[in-house]
Amino acid sequence: SIMKDLLVDLIDASASKNPKLMLRRTESVVEKMLTNWMSICMYSFLKETVGEPFFLLLCAMKQQINKGLVDAITGKARYTLNEEWLLRENIEARPTNLNVSFQGCGMDSITVRVMDSDSISQVKEKILEGFYKNVPFSQWPRVEDVDLEWFASSSDSRILRDLDNTSVVEDGRKKLNTVAHCKVPDGASLAMSMKDKWDGTLGRVKDLDTEKYFHLVLPNDELVETKRSHKHSHRKKVLPEIYLTRLLSTKGTLQKFLDDLFRAVLSIHAVKPPFAVKYFFDFLEEQAEKRGTTDPDTLHIWKTNSLPLRFWVNILKNPQFVFDVEKTDHMDACLSVIAQAFIDACSISDLQLGKDSPTNKLLYAKEIPEYKKAVQKYYREIQEMITLSEQEMNAHLAEESRKYQNEFNTNFAMGEIYKYAKRYRSQLVNALESNSMTRRLQFQHKFEQVIALMEDNIYECCSEA
Repeated sequence: SIMKDLLVDLIDASASKNPKLMLRRTESVVEKMLTNWMSICMYSFLKETVGEPFFLLLCAMKQQINKGLVDAITGKARYTLNEEWLLRENIEARPTNLNVSFQGCGMDSITVRVMDSDSISQVKEKILEGFYKNVPFSQWPRVEDVDLEWFASSSDSRILRDLDNTSVVEDGRKKLNTVAHCKVPDGASLAMSMKDKWDGTLGRVKDLDTEKYFHLVLPNDELVETKRSHKHSHRKKVLPEIYLTRLLSTKGTLQKFLDDLFRAVLSIHAVKPPFAVKYFFDFLEEQAEKRGTTDPDTLHIWKTNSLPLRFWVNILKNPQFVFDVEKTDHMDACLSVIAQAFIDACSISDLQLGKDSPTNKLLYAKEIPEYKKAVQKYYREIQEMITLSEQEMNAHLAEESRKYQNEFNTNFAMGEIYKYAKRYRSQLVNALESNSMTRRLQFQHKFEQVIALMEDNIYECCSEA
């Protein structure tokens, strides 16, 4: 009820300016409330319907990226969806199978497939994934906390490191050691173990200074300069066909997983219909009708801003909100391309594409029209659902609250609300005093009591979070 009242005020304010910008941002209190309300209401659907196809897409994406070469320092890869993260150099590499045991892991040795151009840290990452693939990522050991030992023979073994006294120096930069550099053969036996203590070796490889270190490719001063000049140019450099083919190859591999995900997001289950979406979309239509807003595009934009762009795009770009997984910078870049395709699918305007268009727009240009139809069909089916009464919606919300009543830290939430109340204390007091109903119910006095109570308990509440 409070959120609806505040939304009416927001709609009134937007109507006098540009109504199509309504709910575009998340600056006001009511927009933040809507984001949280929609997140709670959509949680069951996310968990039961969207979670699996989304997780499968993430797994397929990670596997596709790691199928080819990946520069350990820059993060650029041979296979990607994002042009900016494309490893353009043609470097020869061969797959190598390693037999690895992990001391204290409680598992037998496993065979791990790596590339002979992989850095030692990348090899460690792939080994850890082999041993911990069914364990939440937050419980994995860090690459920096494990040692990898190669047993060249029964009497000869060595600890493999990214940098040591055998590392090659080119153009004043040290090159990270690779499987090929260390001469580790196919079928070699290795053992991973936890380090007893920090041994003074490097931290995360991706944080290394590119002026001092490199992995696969030396930074090219000419290319760097070209990039700088293009930043100031209005004309985008056309991506050579050979590189576009690689992007399309990656896209083709992931296409089924992406289609399954978008299909799940835009599905309506008869057994568990999206009551919250129906209720809110009906509210938007009611407000549009009251204001004589007959433009269907405006209503489409309101719906898009309230659910797909406010909730789904945020989820698509931040899988760590849903799963206990690692989101690398490269995966983040690929997910941005997918999120952009979803945004384009929800847009009412047609894509105007040319040879100078961004690659991420060109990549899904063929699929966007079908995705647009799916979005419009979803909105239409929501509209055709039986209207919910206030009592039905309240019963649904009460049920959702019961399901998650033990999953929220109410003390921490109270602390966050208090911070806001304290910041706008005088405005809130004036508003409560100026309203006849709140004045009659003595809300101003009660508000001051809550503030006084929180002043005594705020630190305790926050510490319990």
